[in-house]
Amino acid sequence: MDYKDYYQILGVSRGADDKEIKKAYRRLARQYHPDTNPNNKEAQEKIKEVNEAYQVLGDPEKRAKYDRFGREWERYQQGGDGAGGFDWSAWSRAGGGTPGGYTAYTNVEDLEDLFGGNGGFSDFFETLFGGNVGGRGRRSAQPRRGQDIQQSLQITLSEAYHGTTRQISKDRQTQQVKIPAGVKTGSKIRLAGMGQPGWNGAERGDLYLVIEVLPDERFELRGDDLYTEFDLPLYTAILGGVANVPTLDGPVNLNIPAETQNGRRFRLRGKGMPKLKNPSESGDLYATANVRLPERLSDEERQHFEALQHLRS
Repeated sequence: MDYKDYYQILGVSRGADDKEIKKAYRRLARQYHPDTNPNNKEAQEKIKEVNEAYQVLGDPEKRAKYDRFGREWERYQQGGDGAGGFDWSAWSRAGGGTPGGYTAYTNVEDLEDLFGGNGGFSDFFETLFGGNVGGRGRRSAQPRRGQDIQQSLQITLSEAYHGTTRQISKDRQTQQVKIPAGVKTGSKIRLAGMGQPGWNGAERGDLYLVIEVLPDERFELRGDDLYTEFDLPLYTAILGGVANVPTLDGPVNLNIPAETQNGRRFRLRGKGMPKLKNPSESGDLYATANVRLPERLSDEERQHFEALQHLRS
């Protein structure tokens, strides 16, 4: 059995602290992750090594035992004997390598979900931390359902309001997905059987689409209610009349009372977002009036405003 240099695998010195080890692990995990290296056997083997190294060096107890073992291995190597003469039993979980016996924590399930098979750890690891002398100590290959996974899905506010569809592809599976009206950021849509593959004949996990509603230039969403602004001519604000107010269904006419002040907010019932659990109901739309002053006044218009000013003074 070959000695594994976990420090060399992570590219850190033997005196590296926890922060350096974690940083190196994250960098290598991103580099060799299956999502960025599909069907790359070399990358799969590499990330197994990286995970195994971090399982040891990222755990103070396992790292301490590994360091003690390393010193013994160096002394043995300096003795010039063949590897077959090294006493592995003294360091196996069944032996005396750790006072009081040490039950190691391993992420076997996580590695199997990534790569399949009966465990992702080497004989070297399992001899020191998770297996008995002369045996691999691995679990029987019981069927296990694949892991669920999540994937972000961005949609516009208009799509969230009206509902929409998306074509989702995953591992050569394609499914047309209906996104109901009323979804919000954080809403989840479950696609059964589109998660990670199961092991040993078990069913696949599920894929959960996590909705992210993108910001809109005209409307702000607060709960089930929408907020917007609209321009109101000065003459309509003073005398009253009708103004166009934007909604996600298109502009609507709004009756404006005389002497409407700038910044007045109008409530349009039922013009907000549909309620996801009860699509027949909707929130409200709140529209704020922005009174616009006239520009480029003619001489006659200026005279009228001056006359009005004289009457009001």
